Order: sequence, then C-alpha cells, then structure tokens
Amino acid sequence: MSSIELLAPAGSPEALDAAIGEGADAVYLGLKDFNARLRSANFTYAQFEAALRSLRRMGKKVYVTVNTVFEQREADRIYQFLKYLAGQGPDAIIVQDFGVIEMCKSQFPSLKLHASTQMNIASARGANALSRHGVSRVVLARELTLEELRNIKKETNLELEVFVHGALCISVSGICLFSSFLGGKSANRGMCTQACRRLYHRLDRSEGEGYYFSPNDLQLLERVPDLAEAGIKAIKIEGRMKSASYVGAVVSAYRLIADAVTQGDEDGIQHSIEQGQKLLQNDFARPKTQYLFGGVHTEAQRLRGHGEEGERENNKIDWLDPQQDGGTGISLGKILKFKNTGEERLALVTPPRGVKLSVRDSVRVHRSDDSGRISQKLIFVEKASGGLAASSFWISAPEDPMPSGARLSGSARLSGGARLGDNVYLIQTKEMRKRYENIITQAKSSKGPGRDKAPYPEISITKKTEVFPEGIYITVSRPEDLYIVQSSRPKRVILTLSRKNAKYLLAGKEPLPFKPAEIILSLNPFFPQDTSQIMLNEIEELTKKGYLQYIVNNPGQFSLFRGKEKTQLIAGPFLYTFNSWSLSFVSGFGTDGFVSPLENNRQNLERTCSEVSRAAGVQKSLRKKFFITVFAYPPLFTIRENLTSVLGFNAFADNKDEAFSLDSGYEGSFVYPKKHFSIIDKIPFLKEAGFGRFIVDLSGSQLKKTNYKDLMRAINENNGNIRPLPNSSRFNWKDGFYKA
Repeated sequence: MSSIELLAPAGSPEALDAAIGEGADAVYLGLKDFNARLRSANFTYAQFEAALRSLRRMGKKVYVTVNTVFEQREADRIYQFLKYLAGQGPDAIIVQDFGVIEMCKSQFPSLKLHASTQMNIASARGANALSRHGVSRVVLARELTLEELRNIKKETNLELEVFVHGALCISVSGICLFSSFLGGKSANRGMCTQACRRLYHRLDRSEGEGYYFSPNDLQLLERVPDLAEAGIKAIKIEGRMKSASYVGAVVSAYRLIADAVTQGDEDGIQHSIEQGQKLLQNDFARPKTQYLFGGVHTEAQRLRGHGEEGERENNKIDWLDPQQDGGTGISLGKILKFKNTGEERLALVTPPRGVKLSVRDSVRVHRSDDSGRISQKLIFVEKASGGLAASSFWISAPEDPMPSGARLSGSARLSGGARLGDNVYLIQTKEMRKRYENIITQAKSSKGPGRDKAPYPEISITKKTEVFPEGIYITVSRPEDLYIVQSSRPKRVILTLSRKNAKYLLAGKEPLPFKPAEIILSLNPFFPQDTSQIMLNEIEELTKKGYLQYIVNNPGQFSLFRGKEKTQLIAGPFLYTFNSWSLSFVSGFGTDGFVSPLENNRQNLERTCSEVSRAAGVQKSLRKKFFITVFAYPPLFTIRENLTSVLGFNAFADNKDEAFSLDSGYEGSFVYPKKHFSIIDKIPFLKEAGFGRFIVDLSGSQLKKTNYKDLMRAINENNGNIRPLPNSSRFNWKDGFYKA
C-alpha cells in the first residue's frame, strides 16, 4: 500500500520541533496575518524563512495557512503577502478565500494551492470545481462518513486530505457565524471565541444548564488503514493552539500507524494501533470520538430506505456530552476550599486516584459560571492531610491581582482569580516537556513583504437582460409561508431548497400563490457527497417545471446546472464575496448576481464594488448585481445532526440571557438568534449608493401573518423614511469585523 502523508500543526517554533522530532512528513504553520489561528504564537518572517531552509534540507514539506477571508481594504496586503510567499516557495499554501485562488492564478501561478476545510468542500463536485481553478489538494470537511470519502475519491483526481485528530467544531466546516454575530470576532477571520464551548441553559430553565454544543475531540487512529485504502493522500492533526508536548505525543502515535499501513502487515497494523492508543492516553485533551466517520442518519439514507425519521437508539450520540464543560486535560475536580499560608493562596482539589501533581505542572481553571479560564504553572503542591480525602492536594491558586506567570483568558481578565466551585484541569506535567532538536537554529532578520499595490481584477458582468428587478425579495423556509407573504407582492420570493421542499414542489398537488418564474430556490451551503446525486435529479426535474432561478452557496453546486442555459444563478452569501477578487472568481461561473455575505459591512461592500476594473460602466453594473440582506435571523450554527431529538429542547440562552432557537430536521440542525438582524432603515441610503435589491430573510423564524404585516409596514412607512427596528442587531454592518 502506498504511503500516506502525516501532516502536523506547528503553532509555534517549539511545536514545529516536536512535530519533526516525532516524524511528521509535513507541517502547516501560519505567519502573523491571514490565518485561521491568529491567537496562536505563529511565526515571524525570519523564523519562517529559517524553518523553510532547514526543512528543505530534511526533505520535509511546509504548508502555509492563508485560510481566512480578506476585505477589500486588505487587497494590497494580501497581494504583498502572496508575492512574498511566491518568492520563498513553500510546498503549498492552504486557502479559504476564492479571492486568494483568483489572485494566485492570475499573479502568482507558482504557488501551489490547497483548499482549506474552511472552504466547506464535502463532495467530488466541489473538489472538481476547484481543480479547474488550479487547486491541487482539498482538505475535506470534517462532517463526512467513510463511505462518502470513498465515493469522493472515486469521482476526483485531486489529492484529498482529512483531519484525523483534534478539536471539532459543532458547526459544519466554514459556515459558523456565532462568534461573529456576538461581536465581530469571525471564525472566517481567525478570531473565533468558541461560542460552542459555552455554558447555556434552557429558555424555560426546566433542567438546569449544560455545554450543549461542545463536541468531544476527534480520534481516527484506528481508521487510518481505512483512509489509506480509500485513497486519502494526507492525514492531518489539528492543534496549532496546542502545546509542543501535545503535538509530539499525537504525532508519535500516528507515525506508528502510518508506517505500519505503508508496510501492509496486518499484525503490525494492529500492534501499532494498540501502541498508539497508549500514547494518546496522555494527550491531555477531551474525550474522544470518531464523530460521523462511521455514518450519519441523513435524509439521503432515509430516501434510500435506511431507517425511519426520528429513529435513533436512545436518542444519544457519542460525540456530544452536555455535562462536560469542554475543557482539555485531566479533570482534578472542583475547587473545594481555599487557605492562605501567609505567602501563598492555596486551593484544595481532589483528582482521581493515581493522579500525581508536582511543582511546574500546568493547570487550567474553568469558571463555574463560564465567565473565563485561567492557566498557570503550579508553584506550590502539597499532599492534603487532616481528615481530607487521600487523593486531595493543596495547589497554588491565582489571586487578584494575578501573580506573575499566570495567564488569563476571556472575561476572566475582568473578574479576578479562581473561586470556589471552579473546575480545574491538569493540562501538562513537567515530565511531558520533552526537549527536541531545534529546527530554527538561526533566524536572520527579514524584510518580509514589500509595498506593492494589487492590480484590479477583471469581473465578468453578464450581458443578459436584467432578470432580477429592483425591490424587496422575501426568503421563507416553507411552501406554506408563501401564502403569507403574497399579500405584499414582493419582486421575488426565495424558498430554501430542502429535500422536503423539493418533494413538495415536484408533487405539485396544490397551486402556489407564485409562479415558478417568481420563485428563487436557495441551496444549502453544506453540500455533502451523500446528497449530490439526489440534488442533481431534483434540479433536473425542477427546471423542467419552470424553476430556473437559484442561489448557489457552495462551489460544487455550480456543476448541477451545467448544460442548463436558461437557468439564472446568484452567488449566495456563503460564497463569502468580501472582495473584488472573490467576485472575479465567482463571476467566472456565469453568475447573474451576488448576495453580500451576512458578516459584511457597508464600508467594505461599497469599497468592493468601487475598486474593480476601471472599464466604463463596470462599477455601476456591479452594484446592480448585488443583493443585500436587510433583515434576517442568521444561521449561527449549521449542524449535520438532528440535535433537538438528542437535547430535547428547541430554545436556549447564554449567561447573558441572549436567547437562541434550535431548529432541527432530517437535514440537520440550525441555531438562530431570537434577536433579529436589521438594517431596513438603511435602505434609502443604499438606494442612493446604487444598490436596489434587498432581501428580507424570514427563513430562520416561525412566520406569523401579523408579524409579517408589521414588518412590511415598517419597511414601507413614511415613503421610505424608515426608522430602526427596536431590539435589533446590526451584526457587523456598523462596526465591521473586530480588530485586535
């Protein structure tokens, strides 16, 4: 069997040393900008250049993460950065933004491109769409089954890379808006605040609190032989925020199995799995899961006759435990009491029997109210006595103000040290601090990128007669909602194309209040291999019935319309057209319009439409192609699982009493805020700026006739002199993305 590449994270020079020291074939690392782990140490330009020189001599590969979206104002900086990387020659760059692909293809063709998991590629159609634009490898979405991975490989010649170990996101790869909605710290910009790891409570407070959306950690050590057999090129370890000790332990375990698979000896493979499992017992991470690798109860499976809706053994899944707080490390229990020695403030903990604590071990304190986390090295450890449990220890505890060497995270910066009832985790022992040979022996000063200005990209504006008139477009999630919105006669209605809705439209049992030519069908941004053929068949039949207008939210979905010349396609908000270069990429698929990303802001939108080719009329024409969402309940999480049947509720809130709803069906679950996003009062100003198509998205709420009439009255009152809606969120429209 051919070898499989072992790819390790290098969030710091120390982690790089550990990854190479334990036998990684390649590492992925980020520099100080444009990578999805901005909170990790990352590399200076001088360190990167020194590492690249050393690793080349060792025959190891280096992939640089450029896996965030960029705004138009950053076009010069990303151009300068890519030019710098092209001069250095890493083995590949890992990208999320279609604009980076377009810029590389046009300006820096020597750069080899790998599509990040943040690009949300979950099908062979998605992979092949990128292949035609110069991408040589795809890091597939983590929500796929082994069967899907096999089928993807059968239908593409691209190299495929798969995550096998480390932290998971509850939301489908690349389409999480939760952190951004709460304060502009976008996961698409490397600033995620991990809303999934927070403590929530049911809205009715009926059964206490829980970490409802904090998944366990992925571990596919035992499935590496299956991945190799499926034709996967590289297996990837997550962890650029993790310690060097963690990286070393995990790489050593997967090195064993990767070598055994290459040799092809069944007894050797089994032995390496057993040895690797022992090594991973001390990775100080969360409980382990194989996530959806073994299968998922999807709509596609039901359509094939595998099970009935709602069927689930005990309504449980093995990758989510609301009772554990998402902390990494070995639990030492709660802080039971404090005492002062005159020099130190000590906390009493009672870890499991057999766990020993020593000075210079590292621990993390999790606030019981989830308000923050505190990490520190222990400077005092003493076995407890005086009638306390035999396994109890007194350990040094942070005070307020914090002692030197302690580190605060989150809102703990504002609220002092550890408290009674806080959870404590052992995250590293002093013995784990293994020394590795330094990869970076001498980092000479580097000038880094230059000061070049990015050229203007060419954007293809379709010459078709304008098919989308100016005015209000209403989005709904159910066919029955069309009867409610018909009273206002919007320019078009947008209906989400779920499998249930597709079946309803194709059955055609009841006449709808809108003709097919007045209905735009919006495709789900998550486009897994399992539903690829089903959607192709549905669209074939829908187009025959006259449904010719679609919003596309995944690059793989464009191929569903190949040969259908009469269809009109709109690039949806989840294609993340934050800049003119991404517009150039997407326009190449023949799109007739663009929906501004939900995270966008006015300044960036106007700048994007202005800083394009100076060809006469292009700027004005481009604004006429844009759709702007002015009201919505944005989908904050998109989850490939029916969580309502697991969690048993559909409404919850955080510790600030911000409320959210959980809407689950057979195609997965969606989390929506109870507070709506609204900029309807900005419509007159947007019209003055040349924009004329506005989306009122009601798909994230239960639509009621009275509420709809009130909303439309607010939009149309006073001849366009619209007032802001009360109790609404501006999302990022006013302040833009958070800037560290």
